[in-house]
Amino acid sequence: MKLVAVVDEENYITPLEFGSSIMLIDDATKEIKEYENPGFGAMHGGKERAMAGILSLTPDAIIVKEGTLCPGSYFMSKGRMKYIPVEEEKFDEVMKNLPAIKTKAVSELEPIMYQE
Repeated sequence: MKLVAVVDEENYITPLEFGSSIMLIDDATKEIKEYENPGFGAMHGGKERAMAGILSLTPDAIIVKEGTLCPGSYFMSKGRMKYIPVEEEKFDEVMKNLPAIKTKAVSELEPIMYQE
């Protein structure tokens, strides 16, 4: 399973436009690759630009917190990958709990998760 998470310089899971990096985790090989986030810092359309970059990596799922996505980025990705809502704040915490976190993958999110 290939998972993505958007993180800031301090490795916190962030909304798509606030994270400088897109982390791609290959669960099979345990390899983690870091990509520059094309939507980082963009005040308008940043989440959608970030999602376009994420989708180009063809992940199976994205790790999200409330407010990570907006309606546009959610509907761009719906049906193309799953969503894994997490309580963890930092990427390291997500990695530590990855086996349990992967079991939370869902095909659709509650609207509260992507409302603006």
